[in-house]
Amino acid sequence: MSDIFPVIMAGGSGTRFWPLSRAAKPKQFLPLTSSRPLIAETLKRLQGLAPNKNVRVVCGVSHAALVRKALPALPRANVVVEPQARNTAPAIALATLEVTRVDPRGLILVLASDQHVADVPAFQASVHEAIRAAREGAIVTLGITPTRPETGYGYIKLGEPLSGSARRVAAFVEKPDLATAEQYLTSGAYLWNAGLFVFRADVMWAAFAKHMPEVHAVLEKLLAAPRSKQAAMLKKEFGKMPATSIDYGIAERASNMVVVPSSCGWSDVGSFNALPEVRPTDANGNVVSGKATMVIDSSGCVVVGESSRVVAVVGMTDVVVIETKDSVLVLPKTKSQDVRKVVEALKAKKSKLV
Repeated sequence: MSDIFPVIMAGGSGTRFWPLSRAAKPKQFLPLTSSRPLIAETLKRLQGLAPNKNVRVVCGVSHAALVRKALPALPRANVVVEPQARNTAPAIALATLEVTRVDPRGLILVLASDQHVADVPAFQASVHEAIRAAREGAIVTLGITPTRPETGYGYIKLGEPLSGSARRVAAFVEKPDLATAEQYLTSGAYLWNAGLFVFRADVMWAAFAKHMPEVHAVLEKLLAAPRSKQAAMLKKEFGKMPATSIDYGIAERASNMVVVPSSCGWSDVGSFNALPEVRPTDANGNVVSGKATMVIDSSGCVVVGESSRVVAVVGMTDVVVIETKDSVLVLPKTKSQDVRKVVEALKAKKSKLV
């Protein structure tokens, strides 16, 4: 569709995948679910929804070259570079500005660069449903139908039914404890908040004016600036936007929020523990990668070797072993989120390995 403008958010740091991910090459540039980087898989699932010329990627200065290398089919000018990291609300504001210059009523599809979708046709069907609601002036989010009592995600409480499968958003709910997550799953009244949005550019522009006037003021200045001064003004003005998420800044405040449920095999690929869900496993449930990697009498393990060294795992259950040319990580799968602690410790030591 000529009026659909996908915006791929590529500003994440991916600390939970150290030592594979580093500050210079975060998670979205890793081939975690296939032979292609996650960001390339993201662009691929947009085929048929919008032409590449409509796609924008928002990223930081240090990652612009990586984006262009991973997405050679994307026009160079479509890589929108943030002068500094300011969370998702300023990033989406910048993307809204870019689309407004082309089509003020263009439909923007916001999606992360580092997630996985197993059922692309189901995902695209949900997007088309969201587009129908967004054309009418709603800010639409895609909510993922829960498959387990997940405590690591925020949730969306379903409100009154609208046309098709769309529902009003009754509330956004913070990450629950296990007992509450089990209640959410049983009730069928809650969806996972995946951070996927569809809205018209003018609708989001108005939302910034109402709920985040500091952001709107910057957008107005940038839109009115002569083309020759836009780059300098962006660098000067962008830092004036509050470093706030789009959820807190807009979604939790707007009265026109709509959710479309989606069962598309979505995963945020949030840690090494998630890899068995998104990658092929052997007969014992192991994810094994690397030319010199060996897994013997083991089950439920994630073993990745990047160098030519032999990495042998014997008689282990549910462990993660990651080997690169300069680092080795070993931990139980249940502690996968604690990789961040390693990164924090290395930063405290001013190590170059982050």
